[in-house]
Amino acid sequence: MSNLAYSEKYTIEDYKHWEGDWELIYGDAYAMAPSPMYGHQFVNGKIYRQLDEKLDDCPECQAIFEMDWEISEESVVRPDSMVICYEPEEKLTKKPEIIFEVTSKSTARRDEILKYELYQQEGVQYYVIVYPQQKKAKVYRLIDYIYRKMGDFSDETYRFELEKCAIDFDFGFIWRKKSK
Repeated sequence: MSNLAYSEKYTIEDYKHWEGDWELIYGDAYAMAPSPMYGHQFVNGKIYRQLDEKLDDCPECQAIFEMDWEISEESVVRPDSMVICYEPEEKLTKKPEIIFEVTSKSTARRDEILKYELYQQEGVQYYVIVYPQQKKAKVYRLIDYIYRKMGDFSDETYRFELEKCAIDFDFGFIWRKKSK
């Protein structure tokens, strides 16, 4: 008997028939958590809200919340929040300019390694990994086809320079609850 592990690869056609929430990366299936925890949803909601408001005056770009991006026959992902600078069809098939992934204990390694590599390979200009427990975000920018870390952000503002607009993003805003 062989000691080699068997690994079945899937395609987007397989993915379309699965029940529940899944991501497909390089032909491998990854189950998504049934429902994100409050902290994850709170932070992601604040990220989306800020992106959406900052893009009000940009006629080309828009914020998207938890939508599938069909990359290829072997890869479909659902980033937490993203910015696209084109008018999409019913499905997202072109790359976003910015992707935010809010980590949890069960997704951190996938976000830090697998999605980092995938988004870099696909040419996503900015990738932001958000750590709600630590109230920290790591910002990566694609420079010469390689992600370069721009820094760790907690309460600072970072300027995302896109081809058609710029976004001054306040990382402190995403951790704060509205005071009464």
